[in-house]
Amino acid sequence: MESILNITNGDSAVELMRKAGISGEYLPWRDVLHDGPVPAGLSLPKLSKVRARFIAERGWADLHEVEQSFAERDQILADFRDYDRVILWFEHDLYDQLQILQILDWFADNPPAAGSLSMICTEQYLGMCTPEQIASLIEYEAPVTDRQLSLAKWAWAAFRSSNPQEWQALLQIDTSALPFLEGAVLRQLQEYPDCDSGLSLTAQRALNILAQGERPPGRLFGDTIQLEERKFMGDSSFWVILQELLDSDPPLLELPEGLQLTLPISPAQKLTLTREGEAVLAGRKNWLDSTAIDRWIGGVHLTSNTLWYWNPQASELVHS
Repeated sequence: MESILNITNGDSAVELMRKAGISGEYLPWRDVLHDGPVPAGLSLPKLSKVRARFIAERGWADLHEVEQSFAERDQILADFRDYDRVILWFEHDLYDQLQILQILDWFADNPPAAGSLSMICTEQYLGMCTPEQIASLIEYEAPVTDRQLSLAKWAWAAFRSSNPQEWQALLQIDTSALPFLEGAVLRQLQEYPDCDSGLSLTAQRALNILAQGERPPGRLFGDTIQLEERKFMGDSSFWVILQELLDSDPPLLELPEGLQLTLPISPAQKLTLTREGEAVLAGRKNWLDSTAIDRWIGGVHLTSNTLWYWNPQASELVHS
C-alpha cells in the first residue's frame, strides 16, 4: 500500500483530514511566520530554535514543549523519503503562503523523487471545511514543479533578508507559479508602519473600528479580521498588537480602570480610543514619534534606529 505524508497548516486541518479518511500520516506545520524573527543564514533546526524561543517569550507555549514539537516536526520532514509521496495541503492567505515558502525552500535543497511531491492550495480555509469538503479538495492536487521550487527559494530568501526591499521586489516579477504569493507579499508589506500614522494596517483598522464606539476585545478582533480579503491572523497575534497600543506612552487605547487585557476575555473588558489614538488615526501625529518600536518582520528587525515605513499611496517601502 502506498505510504503518504500529508503536511498541512495546523491541527484543525489534521483533525478534519482524519475525519475525512484522507490516507496517510499527518504533519501539522505549527508556526506563525508572519509574526516574530525569521532571520537568514540559519538551517531549519537552528531557525526552529529561534522560532521556539520567540513563541515561548510571547507566552504562547512552554519553551521545552515547543522546541520538542519543532524538533519532531523537522525530523519527520527530514525522513520524507520514508514515504512514497508527500502532499502539501495549504491555503491562499499570508499565514499559509509563508509556510509554503519555508517547506518548498527545504525541498529545493532536498530534492524528492520525480512526481513524489504534490500540493493542494486553494482559496478554501481548511479549518473551516467539513470533512466532505476536505475530501473533495484532492481533485486540486498537482505535482510541485521546478519553477515553483525555484520561486519559493527566491521568495523565502527575500522574506528572511534584513533588507525588506528584496521582499518588495517580488511584486515586480512573475510569481504566477505560486498564484497566491503576490497577495501575501503585499499583505505582509502592509504590516510595516504606515508612513503617516506609524501604524500597521491591522492596528489602523482596529482603531478605525473603535472610532465608531467601544468594543470588547473579542468583538474588535472579529470585526477587524472581517476586513481581510484573505484572513491570516489569529487572536494571539492580534492581542499583542492591542497590548502595544495600550502600553504606549501615551496610550492609543484604554480599558476601564483596573482592568488588563487577558485571554480568556473578561466580560468587563471594553476597549476605547484615547485622544492620542484619535490624533494618530487622523494623521495629526505619527505614533512612532513618541513610541519606541521593537518588532521583527521576517528577517527585518524594526527599531527606532532601523525603521522602514510603508507608503500605501506609492505602494513602496521608505527607509527612515
